[in-house]
Amino acid sequence: MGQKSDSIVCGSTFTLALLAPRYWLIWLGLLVFIPIAWLPISMRQSIGRAIGRLIYSKNSKRRSIIIQNLSIAEPESTAKELEEKALAMLQWYGCAMIDYSVLFFRSRRYLQKHSLFKGLDKVEQAVKEGRNVVILLTHSVWLDFAPALLSAHFELYGSYKSLSNGLLDWLLQKMRCRYVSFVISREQGMMRLVRSLQKGRLLIFLPDEDLGVEQADFAPFFGRKKATLNTPARIAKMKKAVCFPCYSYFDPVNKNYCTLLGDSLEPFPAESAIKSAEVLNQGLEGVIKADLQQYMWQLKYYRSVTLGDKTLYDN
Repeated sequence: MGQKSDSIVCGSTFTLALLAPRYWLIWLGLLVFIPIAWLPISMRQSIGRAIGRLIYSKNSKRRSIIIQNLSIAEPESTAKELEEKALAMLQWYGCAMIDYSVLFFRSRRYLQKHSLFKGLDKVEQAVKEGRNVVILLTHSVWLDFAPALLSAHFELYGSYKSLSNGLLDWLLQKMRCRYVSFVISREQGMMRLVRSLQKGRLLIFLPDEDLGVEQADFAPFFGRKKATLNTPARIAKMKKAVCFPCYSYFDPVNKNYCTLLGDSLEPFPAESAIKSAEVLNQGLEGVIKADLQQYMWQLKYYRSVTLGDKTLYDN
């Protein structure tokens, strides 16, 4: 089982500023979260689906982005089918939002009881061989469940994007620090991520966002060119690391939180930066297709465009 490092303090320090009046509603919401975490899964998901329906009806901008993204991933779908799939995706998003109460307050034992791994043996073998391992975690609506579940088997650390809301940022760091040894913000730079990667300690890295073209190469993602981060390939090269795409989703039949670990990316890095981006995106697509509706389609994955391409999003 993974153990936390004693030499590094995980998360930022609590300050009295986090008790300021502007944060009181968040503290109240956290108190409401406590009893929700102990509701049966069916009741939590009923609440989550209601939240998803509300977001769908009230947030036209987010709904539009989801439909536009889904039209790329599932071009055979009709306009009505895309709307139905967008609603289903937001209902899963609502369910995941509610179940963050589980990550905050329920025990590891509860999570393991309701979890299912697919492909865990591949990572275990790589660790046994003494390889450096990077878990390329995709933006499913359940993304934080993967590290929580993997932490029962490995020591983990990861990168994250700081939130502008100070209290939410502190709370999310504290929740993640229940399961990982430490977290490194993007602002701290790639080299700290690289230096911290060592045998027996897995790096969790989220590679699928469009963060601009500066450190990216364009490669197809569900059939459309996307600005694809070259950071994973660079880390793999510097640390001779093996990289596994990873996807978390909820199995509604067996009522389990599923973590799917795909085959290691090969060859990675490839003979060129563009080929590496293609290999990366193909690997990510492979695990996301396990359940397309639970991918976080509200993100602008295709925001950056190559010369001559049209912008996908209306706003």
